[in-house]
Amino acid sequence: MLDITANTPEFDPAYASQAAFRALMECMARPGEIRTLKGADAPAPFAPATAALIKSLADYETPLWLDAAFAVDKKVADWIRFHTSAPVVHDPADAAFALVADARAMPDFGRFAQGTSEYPDRSTTVIVQIDGFSGDAITLKGPGIKTTRAFSAAPLPADFAARMADNRALFPRGIDLVFVAGHDIAALPRSAMIEEH
Repeated sequence: MLDITANTPEFDPAYASQAAFRALMECMARPGEIRTLKGADAPAPFAPATAALIKSLADYETPLWLDAAFAVDKKVADWIRFHTSAPVVHDPADAAFALVADARAMPDFGRFAQGTSEYPDRSTTVIVQIDGFSGDAITLKGPGIKTTRAFSAAPLPADFAARMADNRALFPRGIDLVFVAGHDIAALPRSAMIEEH
């Protein structure tokens, strides 16, 4: 596993933000590969890498949606506003980014913004916190994967493979997924496909 922030100065927010953004772009370009971030301090249920990503990606023009596990504590929304000025929205379809702390209860992908044919980038990127990159592996294929790649994440909704197939069928529309376990991240962009066995 590659740690691209190994030489990041401890107290350099600008460098840390750039490193988080670069790690995310590498994950999007290589679906299912794991990168490690230094992370950032934030109230529970934030994982360190989730906090680092939000500090890097969000600003006053990027609305965020929080699942029930994130929304239950006012300190989460306060932290987001203080560090990013990002508005917190109630409808997941209005969000540029969605934060999901309870992966098993992740909303149906259709509830998020899917983008349009003219503007596919106007979709939601869903950041999903998981226990770890372990468990039953799925086989990925598609752009950024030479042949196939095994990917494990737990927990996931029982219908995850079907959701991914439906999401891929919308391409170039659809959502992008970012998985976070502690300091580690991996992405499944809308171009990723799960190989049927």
